Amino acid sequence: KDEILKAAVMKYGKNQWSRIASLLHRKSAKQCKARWYEWLDPSIKKTEWSREEEEKLLHLAKLMPTQWRTIAPIIGRTAAQCLEHYEFLLDKAAQRDNEEETADDPRKLKPGEIDPNPETKPARPDPIDMDEDELEMLSEARARLANTQGKKAKRKAREKQLEEARRLAALQKRRELRAAGIEIQKKRKKKRGVDYNAEIPFEKKPAPGFYDTSEENYQSLDADFRRLRQQDLDGELRSEREGRERKKDKQHMKRKKESDLPSAILQTSGVSEFTKKRSKLVLPAPQISDTELEEVVKVGQASEIARQTAEESGITNSASSTLLSEYNVTNNSIALRTPKTPAAQDRILQEAQNLMALTNVDTPLKGGLNTPLHESDFSGVTPQKQVVQTPNTVLSTPFRTPSHGPEGLTPRGGLTPKPVVGTTPGRTPLRDKLNINPEEGMADYSDPSYAKQMERESREHLRLGLMALPAPKNDFEIVLPENAEKELEEPEVDETFVEDTADIDARKQALRDAERAKELKRMHKAVQKNLPRPSEVNETILRPLNVEPPLTDLQKSEELIKKEMITMLHFDLLHHPFGEQPSGKKGKGPGFGSNNAEHMAYLEQNPYEKFSKEDLKKVR
Repeated sequence: KDEILKAAVMKYGKNQWSRIASLLHRKSAKQCKARWYEWLDPSIKKTEWSREEEEKLLHLAKLMPTQWRTIAPIIGRTAAQCLEHYEFLLDKAAQRDNEEETADDPRKLKPGEIDPNPETKPARPDPIDMDEDELEMLSEARARLANTQGKKAKRKAREKQLEEARRLAALQKRRELRAAGIEIQKKRKKKRGVDYNAEIPFEKKPAPGFYDTSEENYQSLDADFRRLRQQDLDGELRSEREGRERKKDKQHMKRKKESDLPSAILQTSGVSEFTKKRSKLVLPAPQISDTELEEVVKVGQASEIARQTAEESGITNSASSTLLSEYNVTNNSIALRTPKTPAAQDRILQEAQNLMALTNVDTPLKGGLNTPLHESDFSGVTPQKQVVQTPNTVLSTPFRTPSHGPEGLTPRGGLTPKPVVGTTPGRTPLRDKLNINPEEGMADYSDPSYAKQMERESREHLRLGLMALPAPKNDFEIVLPENAEKELEEPEVDETFVEDTADIDARKQALRDAERAKELKRMHKAVQKNLPRPSEVNETILRPLNVEPPLTDLQKSEELIKKEMITMLHFDLLHHPFGEQPSGKKGKGPGFGSNNAEHMAYLEQNPYEKFSKEDLKKVR
């Protein structure tokens, strides 16, 4: 039935479920649709549930309870699969709580029970002896599915075949008549109406004018519609090209077998793979030389001889035993155990227990405490991932790691290593019982985290050292040397030295430029930037003081500002007319050659007051 349903969907599509159901015995359209979308659809994922999918399922079931159609596309499974696995997880959590480990699945059907959702289960094997209805269903489905052409398609094919036979008969007839010497002109049927491919409908040609338009006539070529087929537009397909290349390879191998059989057999058998020349083995240069190894062996032998001599002589004090440590073999009893990641609980089991507890909550009218739940996460739609970090054994330097010998530090709780068989040591154990090597020499500076830690420690050590310094008193006494006053005096100039005239002129010019720049800074901004200025002063903007009603304080202040502005304009027109450059060079302008007597008379009555640089800074 599944195979018939697949073939029917391939033929009729996923919309004509009634027509598909007519092929199956005792199955409705709804059942066929459910079977396709719940089991037979190739996009359905039927693999085992991963841990991430289970966490996402429980998290979404907590956020959107009973909304399986919404949850299913987020997880990538069907709604029935989500519901079934959700119930499986809850049953598993219930068995864990009750400590009942049963091998049978509680959702499996018992003998005599009817499956409520058979569409989501795998197909049962076909019975050997089918009844007549099922055999008839198979034969009818086979006949209907094999009929890919209907009545109209058959009629069209028959008409096309008759037309081809009629054309071939007419062609044969014309050939025989031409062979007998009878020429027959083929009559073309005159089409009624307008041939849109050959002429322009309702064309009105314009009357000839005075100018030659022969070069403007465009002879358009007739479009070749036969080259506009789909295969010509798409070009050669990749599958066709690969098939053609495959055929060429087969023919090439066939010809090679016929001409050169041994080389063809060698090429096809793969023997050539074993005839490749092995590359030369390149090893890195040794980091420890032979002389260094010999020195290590000699030192070890000397210490061993000294220790044996001390033991034979009966010296058993603590000083000798400390100085004569045993360095011959690796001490496996103090090796570190394999670091273990911190223990974590099963989050899937916790979420399932939380959902079971929320499902079985009594009415809140009884009162009492809330249902105890495990720590949960409602921060988002997807569950929060718990990243387990592997312990870093590189950071545990030998001096930072607690010692495990009788003379070492007391180990912390939970970190006491045990000499258990099968444990892998984290690193080579420290064998520096005489404390000859400093901690900096034993450290691994290639590790960036350790380098940062050492930098922080050195910075903290420096800070503590600076904090221990005494407070500054800021009490200083300056004593000048005896010849300091003589050095501060101007150096004596040799009387016989004659300065160059060019240097004298340059120094004088520099002084003049400095004076001119200083004078320019005391001028107004309009003069400094050589902006256009009026050639005449309009004094009518001043108001008379004796008016009725009298002026207010604000108006009097405004009149004082206007008066000062007019005074500045008279001063600029007298000393710095607009045609004159700020550097002192005079040019021709509208203000050049004007009557200066008027400006001088006004400035005598209203003198122009100059301000120093300090006064201007105070005002600003």
